[in-house]
Amino acid sequence: MNNTYVEELCSLHTNLSEKDVDRIKEVAVNLPLIADLNQANVFVDCPTKEGKHAIVVAEAAPATAKSVYQKSVAGKFAYEAFEPSVFYTLRTGKHMFLNRALTQEGKTVEQSVVPIKGSRNRVIGALIMEKDISEKLQRQQKLEALSEATETLSGILIGIAEDRPIIPEVIEESLFFIDHENKIVYNNPSATNLIHEIGLEEYRAGIEITDCFPCIKDILNEPEELLVKEIKMMNKVFRIKKIKLGQPERSNGTFVILKDLTELREKERELVVKSVAIREIHHRVKNNLQTVASLLRLQMRRGLPEESKVHFVESLNRIASIASVYEIILSSSSVDEVDIYSLIEKIGNMLVHEAEHEKKKIHINYSGPQLLIDSNKAVSLSLVINELIQNCVKHAFKMESEGQIDVRFQLKENAIIVKVKDNGEGYSPNAKPSLGLDIVKMMIEHDLSGHFLIEKAETGTIATVQFPLERKAE
Repeated sequence: MNNTYVEELCSLHTNLSEKDVDRIKEVAVNLPLIADLNQANVFVDCPTKEGKHAIVVAEAAPATAKSVYQKSVAGKFAYEAFEPSVFYTLRTGKHMFLNRALTQEGKTVEQSVVPIKGSRNRVIGALIMEKDISEKLQRQQKLEALSEATETLSGILIGIAEDRPIIPEVIEESLFFIDHENKIVYNNPSATNLIHEIGLEEYRAGIEITDCFPCIKDILNEPEELLVKEIKMMNKVFRIKKIKLGQPERSNGTFVILKDLTELREKERELVVKSVAIREIHHRVKNNLQTVASLLRLQMRRGLPEESKVHFVESLNRIASIASVYEIILSSSSVDEVDIYSLIEKIGNMLVHEAEHEKKKIHINYSGPQLLIDSNKAVSLSLVINELIQNCVKHAFKMESEGQIDVRFQLKENAIIVKVKDNGEGYSPNAKPSLGLDIVKMMIEHDLSGHFLIEKAETGTIATVQFPLERKAE
């Protein structure tokens, strides 16, 4: 491969020094020979300036075998999700052999990676060898490796599916098969890499598994034929499965399967911490809203002009409606979701109860399925429901001492539809604009991306709110 192109890629995409680039160029010159000797595609990957990805700076295809790639990949980026072995070697300087990886063209290959080191023994790149493996060759290699195990092991792996092993070597778990003396008879590539990770570079078959992992000795001594436990090892969390084969009085060997759960457990811990933090925030917001409401009530008790009292009451109801959202969240197991039925019921009962002080008997009914929405939408919906029900209580029954309000909601084609209907005097399109309906329109159109309609019904008034369950991307 042209060393000028190698130098250009290194200069453009990496932070390598001139001396390190010369070292990469020395390796690149030998790539065709390495490719032919191993009948495999070989590459040199170097970490990019940002450190998040790697770049293919050199490549060679074998003249002695079919190339894995149809097109050149020099100058293309490599990503950790597809080639974890490459990034492991770049970070640690350790070798990785016979791992499975996904090529730039989506093919699964057998991959081996060794570090390229520059000045001060620093890892400056990775030499990668990738070999295409046909299904036939995979089966032959697995059968040859597994034939050294016991007859029971061969029967389980081969007998059930004839010539297709039921435990492929591509599984993520580290799989060992040990004999009655706990000596390793067989292990898959993931298990080999795990042994290398603990520092046993000179690993060979036949050693006792407890020499590699002393902490599993007690698990192997347990009498149970099937045992699953979590253990801490190498500052990580592993799930270990022990599967004993044969009869209790005569063991034919044991499967030991190790799976690294460290990242999963860490994410679970982070999720718990975040959940606690979110609930604490909700609790403080609720308390702050109640404090504001208490200050307004204190001001009302100390005296207000008669024309101002109605505005204070309306403001109190709005604050209480928002506080209802956080009360429902804190009373449930949800972290940030609100049940619509509980929210509407809480707000409606509060407003109807206040109407009783004015010697009006108002009945209110609710109907709808159990439906959860996130707290942001719930706050907007709580203000909308507050204004619509308050509008019924305040204006629908001026000439009557008794009335009926029905609040219904449903989910239809991924949209939530809420209807508030009363049997009062009926809505007049010529009525003067009100702050309450302005709030409703603003919340529905801007916060909920929905639609609002209020009209005179056959008896009374009906207000309809419709908004998508999920907000559309802007």
